[in-house]
Amino acid sequence: MLELAYPWLLLILPLPLLVNLILPAHREQKSSIQVPFFNRLVALTGEKPSKGAVVLQRMHFQKIWLLCSWVLIVIAMTKPEYVGAPIVTEKSGRDLMVAVDLSGSMDATDFLNSAGLQVDRLTAVKSVLEEFVSQREHDRLGLIVFGDGPFLQAPFTEDHKTWLALLDETEIGMAGLSTALGDAIGLSIKSFSNSDTENRVLILLTDGNDTGSKVPPVEAAKVAKKYEVTIYAIAIGDPESIGEEALDIETLQRIAEITGGAYYQALDRKQLQKAYKQITELEPAIFESLSYRPRQSLHYYPLAIVTVVYLFFFLLMSVLSFRLQRGSSAEGYVDVGGKDV
Repeated sequence: MLELAYPWLLLILPLPLLVNLILPAHREQKSSIQVPFFNRLVALTGEKPSKGAVVLQRMHFQKIWLLCSWVLIVIAMTKPEYVGAPIVTEKSGRDLMVAVDLSGSMDATDFLNSAGLQVDRLTAVKSVLEEFVSQREHDRLGLIVFGDGPFLQAPFTEDHKTWLALLDETEIGMAGLSTALGDAIGLSIKSFSNSDTENRVLILLTDGNDTGSKVPPVEAAKVAKKYEVTIYAIAIGDPESIGEEALDIETLQRIAEITGGAYYQALDRKQLQKAYKQITELEPAIFESLSYRPRQSLHYYPLAIVTVVYLFFFLLMSVLSFRLQRGSSAEGYVDVGGKDV
């Protein structure tokens, strides 16, 4: 499909006609005398005759081409463009951060893997997260690990393969043996502050209570709500455990409630899978469609036509002029009394 970028320039098409009406062609008159013995006069005086006043008349081709060239130049000025078929690209409309607890209690082997063998909690989390990530193909994922403090293991990325590799490198205790739950939420909020999307989700996996965050988890959740971050809290392990390994279910439920998320209890791998499945249902894939039409400017085509035709016409007229001049030189002698003068 053809479009003109500046169609309003077509209004100047009648401009030459207006100029011709307002400013007519310049005319100049000169005195002259007509004699019946012109050739003898030239022969006697020895003067070379010159042409009188001449009004140059354009050939019909020149008149037609002058009009066509003006039209082509105006069309080039309007910048004609070829507009291709629309191209639609889709990108994820959600940034999803996963915060994984790496405290010492994650070493408890109370989960079964897909083969029915007992594995520690972190191994089970990694396994189920891999399945979960495969369903979030178009989301940008980030990864935070926390223990004594939170650490950004992977910033938001669409490269899920690299994200899983960074998750696989995590080990129990590598961030410390405590559980800085509130600080992990705080780091997530900071990561989301540089995000362009309005769909922000934090999945929080922990098997203990907060043991020394600078910001209490509930207060951090209130800040998260301000930044429109939805938190899904997943408690891993036995809710009847005591001490530092005890689950603060009430706090996790409060965090989810404040941010409009949900709380899940995962006592085994099946419940963990169920939690991720419910999160997927609550947070369906969101796409931002970007549509654009490729444009290719065609303004150089009319300009090229004008240039080529004018060059051809200029060369043609130069050749004809040269031949006429040679013919005039050959006829520039007058015969008087049998002598060449």
